[in-house]
Amino acid sequence: MAAVKEFSVQERLLSLCKLQRIDSKIGEIKKLRGELPMEVKDLEDEIEGFNTRIQSVNNEIQVIEESIKEKQNIQAEAKDKLKKYEKQQNNVKNSREFEAINKEIELNELEIKACDKKIKDANLEKDEYIAQRELTEKQIEEKQVVLGQKQKELKKITEETEKEESDLGKKRDGAANDVEPRLLTAYDRIRMNYKNGLAVVPVERDSCGGCFNVIPPQRQSDIRLRKKMTVCEHCGRILVDSELNDSVQL
Repeated sequence: MAAVKEFSVQERLLSLCKLQRIDSKIGEIKKLRGELPMEVKDLEDEIEGFNTRIQSVNNEIQVIEESIKEKQNIQAEAKDKLKKYEKQQNNVKNSREFEAINKEIELNELEIKACDKKIKDANLEKDEYIAQRELTEKQIEEKQVVLGQKQKELKKITEETEKEESDLGKKRDGAANDVEPRLLTAYDRIRMNYKNGLAVVPVERDSCGGCFNVIPPQRQSDIRLRKKMTVCEHCGRILVDSELNDSVQL
């Protein structure tokens, strides 16, 4: 059975420093992209929402147009009946027949007027929907211009950093493999606690490079000896001496 290699404290610290340096570099690249990916996604979602709204408006316009067509057909039918009854009115034989025809004429005249009003109201409603659609289309055009600019900017940054980020990703995988699983878990947990992602920091000017609280002289001495892992009692970050930190090369 092969013996498991034991890493010295210094080797562990060096591995963590290298991993931190790589993660910080990847973080710089992501920072360079900034909020652009999120802004692009938000704009795409907003445009999709506008398109959904337009589809809904088009559906409403279609319903109104079908209603107008239906009312126009009813109106045309009423006009045809009106002509027929007006013609019959000239050939009535008695007052009773005259009154019956006259009533039908009045009913059809009312039907024609009612259809006129309903068609007019429907057209007004249709015009409102068309105005909404035109406004939404204008908003889409404006958002498309902004989206195009953001996408172009993001593409440029991505193209400039893609290879570097890919190379760093491979180095990151290699560096992570050199860190003991227990330490890697602790390192990742500490990084998640801070926006800047710093889990391993050097002692600079007698202070923690993460929270800037003063490190006592005795603890600084222990850190320089690299005989044991030392964490900041204020922020919990792993502390290394500046010489070890500066010796790390990617």
